[in-house]
Amino acid sequence: MLGLKMATDPRWVNIVETNIDEILTDHAFCEQKAASNAISIIVNHPEYPELVEKMVAIAREELEHFHLVHELIRARGQVLGRERKDNYVNELMKFIKIPNRERVEVLVDRLLLAAMIEARSCERFRVLSENIKDEKLAKFYRDLMISEADHYTTFITFARELGKGVDVEKRWQEFLDYEAVVIGNYGNEERVHG
Repeated sequence: MLGLKMATDPRWVNIVETNIDEILTDHAFCEQKAASNAISIIVNHPEYPELVEKMVAIAREELEHFHLVHELIRARGQVLGRERKDNYVNELMKFIKIPNRERVEVLVDRLLLAAMIEARSCERFRVLSENIKDEKLAKFYRDLMISEADHYTTFITFARELGKGVDVEKRWQEFLDYEAVVIGNYGNEERVHG
């Protein structure tokens, strides 16, 4: 369904389990950034009322996820750490070219970028839910995996619907190819995309 060209090695969970607090902090900020991204899409593309409504819903849901992760951190007797730089996302952002492009092309790229991040997060949450020893965290990530899949579907559907004059399928395949190269450098840190 997700079309990702490189799967996460399940052994990544062994790395995650060495420092659960680190991945929870990283995860919390991933949710915050996802909420910010949805708001940014609203700010930059208010001319699409259906998109605006769905982005409002996603922003709320992502903030709720942030809250849930923060509650988990506190329940573990920890505090939220400082924000981490997400090198994976920053590398994906390099694939988007904004100058000298039509507005709709930029919108499609932003939606496909969001779809890509949600797809990889969904895949990582599945790997966590199936391999982590902590049963509470396994259930937590299984539940979030479903939400991430829904967000992925939303973003890619809007790219297809609003991308008039853009070969969205070709661009999506280019994103998938690029992401496969990028993700090959990750999977060795206790981070959602690390």
